[in-house]
Amino acid sequence: MSERPDVRYSMEFTVEVPGTPEQVWDAIATARGISSWFLRTDLEEREGGAIVAYMGEGIDSPGTVTGWDPPKRFAYEEPDWASLAGHEGEPVTPLATEFLVAAQSGGTCVVRVVSSAFGTGAEWEREFFEGVERGWTPFFDRMRLYLTHFPGQRATQLDVSRTMEAPPGPVLQAMRNALGVDAVGQEVATRGVTGQVERIGQDDVLLRVTDPVPGLLGFAAFDNGGSTAALVQGHLFSEAAPAFVEREQPAWKSWLDSLPVPAT
Repeated sequence: MSERPDVRYSMEFTVEVPGTPEQVWDAIATARGISSWFLRTDLEEREGGAIVAYMGEGIDSPGTVTGWDPPKRFAYEEPDWASLAGHEGEPVTPLATEFLVAAQSGGTCVVRVVSSAFGTGAEWEREFFEGVERGWTPFFDRMRLYLTHFPGQRATQLDVSRTMEAPPGPVLQAMRNALGVDAVGQEVATRGVTGQVERIGQDDVLLRVTDPVPGLLGFAAFDNGGSTAALVQGHLFSEAAPAFVEREQPAWKSWLDSLPVPAT
C-alpha cells in the first residue's frame, strides 16, 4: 500500500437553523457559542488563532483557524487527528473543517459543514472518519435547538461517562429503559428533570429539558474499540445552571455507573 497521503476522506453536513447570519456566526465561531451546543472549545476569534476542542478524559484536539469571514465562512485545521485515532506519526494531512452560512428567506440560515483530509487508505483512517461522522451528527440537532430556544446564551456543561463491556445498541436501550424514553415528542419526567424527547438516533437520545433548569440533555453509547463509551452530556442554561450541574453531575455519574450491563 502506498504511504503517500493521496486518499481523500470527507464528511458533509447541512442543517437549516433559525436566526440571522450574525446569530448563527455567534453560535459557530465564538468560544461561548460553539461550547453551548458542541464540545467545550477554546477559540481565538481571528484568522491564525488557536482552537482547541476538549473531548473529555484528557483528550483534546488543537488546531488553527484558517478562514475567518464573518458571518459567512469559518474554517480551521487540526493537524494531529492520527494521534486521536491512536496512530501518532502516520502520514496524513491536517483535518480541515469549514462552516459556510447562507441566509434563507423566512428568518433562517443553512449551515453547511465540510470536514476532509488525505490519508494513505489504511483501514484505521476509514474507521476514524466513520466514527467521527456518527459522533458529529447528533450535535447538529443540538445546534438547531440551541438557536431555536437559547440563542446567545452561555451553557454550563454536564459531562459524565462510563466504559461498558457490551455492544452500543443494548447499552443505549438500557439507558432508554431507565429513562422511560419511547418516542420523539414524548414528554418525560425522569430523575428530577422534565422535558421532551427531541431526538432518538442510532447511538443517542436527546432531551430538551424545561425544569428545573432549561437546556439540552443527551445520552449516547458509542463503540470504543471493543467496549462501549456510555455518555451523559448536558448543555444547560440560566443563572441556576452552574449550581444544578455541581449538585447533579455526581448523581448522574452514579446513575450511569449503576446502570445494568446488558447481557452479550
